[in-house]
Amino acid sequence: MNQHTLKTSYSFEGKGLHTGTFSNMEVMPAAADTGIRFCRTDLPGQPEIPALAEYVTKTTRSTTIACGEAEAVTIEHIMSVLTGLGVDNALIRLDNLEVPILDGSARLYLEAFLKDGLEDQGVPRRYIDLPEAVELQDNRSGSWVRIQPAGQPSADITVDFGSPVLGVQTVHWDEATDYAREIGPCRTFCFYREIEPMLQNGLIKGGDLSNALVVTDDGYMGDPQLHFPDECGRHKMLDLLGDFRLCGGYLNAQITAYKPGHTLNTQAAKALRALLK
Repeated sequence: MNQHTLKTSYSFEGKGLHTGTFSNMEVMPAAADTGIRFCRTDLPGQPEIPALAEYVTKTTRSTTIACGEAEAVTIEHIMSVLTGLGVDNALIRLDNLEVPILDGSARLYLEAFLKDGLEDQGVPRRYIDLPEAVELQDNRSGSWVRIQPAGQPSADITVDFGSPVLGVQTVHWDEATDYAREIGPCRTFCFYREIEPMLQNGLIKGGDLSNALVVTDDGYMGDPQLHFPDECGRHKMLDLLGDFRLCGGYLNAQITAYKPGHTLNTQAAKALRALLK
């Protein structure tokens, strides 16, 4: 498998889910072996932030990376779609703090990127091989993640919020999965009871029913048309793929996770980066 990048540049705009600020974002091709990088075009010198786990600074309801004064907030969806489509190298130019939330999924990215396809860069993809298994757990929430060496990348997650609406949802992904159809269109979500506490904590200033599913005690606010019965579980897989890309590439590993979230995902990515060093 060779490395791939985008064939051309793509522009997106909109408000951020948490800051509510309006951003313009350009996703551009990049040279082989450069990985994924974010560039803050609004800051002096247009500083870049490598999309690597050691640059993660915040994981409250999204993933933030920072380098010096430059931050990029809510990076997980664009990181996920690049991973799911097999993009090894890309430069993401952002003129404000937060990546636009768009419709809360990766759908609009998919519609743009798939129209042109990818550019084969003629250089072998660098898969990451692990010397040993890694396991992390959160005793407070009961969440855990296990990463075991394998011949190719795969992930299996179980999502259980104790909700009669969602139930227990299990989702599988590997390189044969049709990410564009099965994972990418699935939207972010929260529970209605979480909205007021998140607002009090300065989050979801840009959130509304056009970019998130809101789960109530007996259904979904606004009665949206779900893309899948387990759309929320599939979105958790979308997030996990984006967060684990912060390892710096494609892991030859089997990831198994129970109740995954950004904090545990990125802690695991940091542990893997440390192990590989």
